[in-house]
Amino acid sequence: MISHEVIVNLIGHTTTDTGLTIQAELDENTYPTGIKVSDEDLKRVNLLPARFHGKDCNYAINSQQSRN
Repeated sequence: MISHEVIVNLIGHTTTDTGLTIQAELDENTYPTGIKVSDEDLKRVNLLPARFHGKDCNYAINSQQSRN
């Protein structure tokens, strides 16, 4: 990729056959690094592993917690 502008532009022009469109913008804010998340806090995030590399790195966050 040539620049952030090119990447954001490519993402922002993504569409699907069913009409999904994407809005993208570059976030140039700085954020602190080294923040630790406890195991307890991480367990509260409803992570759903993806079919492709789901155990390695690809997850979705389900905003609706299951009611057990």
